[in-house]
Amino acid sequence: MKKFFTLLLVTLIFFQPIRTFADLAEGDMIVTLGENLTKDQKDKLLKEMDAPLDVQIVTVSNQEEHQYLGKYVAKSLIGTKAISSSAITIAPKGSGITVKTNNINWVTDEMYVNALITAGVKDANIYITAPISVSGTAALTGIIKAYEISADKAIPEEVKQAANQEMVETAKLGDSIGEKNAAALIAKVKEEIAKNKPQNDEELRKIIEQAAKDLNVSLTDEEMQRLIDLFNKLKNLDIDWNQVSDQLNKAKDRISKFLESEEGQGFLEKVKQFFIWLIDAIKSIFS
Repeated sequence: MKKFFTLLLVTLIFFQPIRTFADLAEGDMIVTLGENLTKDQKDKLLKEMDAPLDVQIVTVSNQEEHQYLGKYVAKSLIGTKAISSSAITIAPKGSGITVKTNNINWVTDEMYVNALITAGVKDANIYITAPISVSGTAALTGIIKAYEISADKAIPEEVKQAANQEMVETAKLGDSIGEKNAAALIAKVKEEIAKNKPQNDEELRKIIEQAAKDLNVSLTDEEMQRLIDLFNKLKNLDIDWNQVSDQLNKAKDRISKFLESEEGQGFLEKVKQFFIWLIDAIKSIFS
């Protein structure tokens, strides 16, 4: 009998099931680490994330990066090592998604938010980082993997592929029309698709053209076709467009609330003072 209880205790200790989102409480964290990080790099990133000692860690391999990104970006951009990492903290229900980045030089915060909303991620504060400056394309793979492992249901493979394609296409578009405009364009089109699902390419083209006009940006024929292909894929997937619309609205609300807050007003005042200084400096040159 003593041996039986000893065996039972060992089983309970070493075979604990992975916690699901249902078990996680507000403020709990999950971390994703690149498989090729050195121990010193891992330790520094965990400290940077302010991760608890018992934090749940999900490892991301370079093979997984190529699996989800290989169709959309050059192998050289993905590289041969997985180093991008992230911390996902459970946010209050209904609060939406926030993203902050460090050492990420190609994919912006807004691009991550857009792609994660497509993948069905919600109510999470996400911090994406790396020990050196990287493009950031691989981070999405880890975040979706962590969310999927911790969620109560799997994210369909085609939805994960679409989210990665969306992130890459937005980043490519950002090289042409600017990062902010690219993220805003994708968000505006998704909002319109959520309201009035287009029935054909012509209706979809009109939605994209109107969004581009609203943002005062021009798209090449190639960029337009790539966007039509992307949104055709998105609208034909099993995506909860009501949730997409809700999460996009929450993201916009957060930006508005920040600008209205004391911190946001301070930020705007700094921008204002910078331009006053700039104008005065230009005047002094010609006086």
